[in-house]
Amino acid sequence: MNEDQQLQNPRFLLVDGMALLFRAYFATAVTGQFMYNSKGTPTNGIYGFMKHFLMGVNHFNPSHVAVCWDMGSKTFRTDMYNGYKSNRPDAPIELVPQFELAKDMVASFDIPNIGVTGYEADDCIGTLSQALKEEAEVVILTGDRDILQVLDKNVSVALLKKGMGNYEVHTPDSFYEEKGIQPKQLIDLKAFMGDPSDNYPGVKGIGEKTALKLLQTYEHIEGVLENIEALTKGQKTKIEQDLDMLHLSRQLAEIKCDVPVKCTLLEAEWKYNLNKVNQKLEEIELRGIAKLLRQPAVI
Repeated sequence: MNEDQQLQNPRFLLVDGMALLFRAYFATAVTGQFMYNSKGTPTNGIYGFMKHFLMGVNHFNPSHVAVCWDMGSKTFRTDMYNGYKSNRPDAPIELVPQFELAKDMVASFDIPNIGVTGYEADDCIGTLSQALKEEAEVVILTGDRDILQVLDKNVSVALLKKGMGNYEVHTPDSFYEEKGIQPKQLIDLKAFMGDPSDNYPGVKGIGEKTALKLLQTYEHIEGVLENIEALTKGQKTKIEQDLDMLHLSRQLAEIKCDVPVKCTLLEAEWKYNLNKVNQKLEEIELRGIAKLLRQPAVI
């Protein structure tokens, strides 16, 4: 994208920093082969994060970039349901120092690191995608399928696939072709099914196949409840027994799109100082990453 094209057709890459960093860390940590720099700091996560990040930028060729982060494990969702993500262990000790290193590395490109206390990175991404879609094509780079619920006319999602530089790109149309429901209905789908990785149960005994059929027939939870007498006896019983959890699970599943966060095109312009970035790469000792830096966007 040359400078004129960037002004006329801006493309904003919203990066899920948490998803990229965790994916990069665990891809190498499984072997126990940690990389350390001369200061004794582990760098396997930040090294892989930077590869995912720059390959994504090179692939999607954005004019603007921002990276979103969780701000601790306590959020409005843990306040609503103390079991939320309680099945997840604390971040490995080798990963902890790499969070700040990743943010420092992002900051060296003079683009925003974004996070809001009490919310998850997904909520920031959802909010910004809706705010920016009128003035830019928004591409969300993540490994988390939950974000598919914010797919929209000018919002696509690039899911990381196995390896580096491989993506499964979703649009509202491709999502509908795959699931037979609209992206927003993913919220109610997860409310029925629950989510083992986030540790909320939904309606016990209702799986994806049944939940999809219900939503294809009745559109949303309210539609199902209005027609509950038309369901099978087993479905009716299961839903009635877990009605409170159904409603709670929907609140947990919904990505907030009204988080108090802003990011302008000006703040996120992809136009970095090569010397500044190289200096940070040398400081952290991330060898081999510099070759992924593309010249056209450099000042």
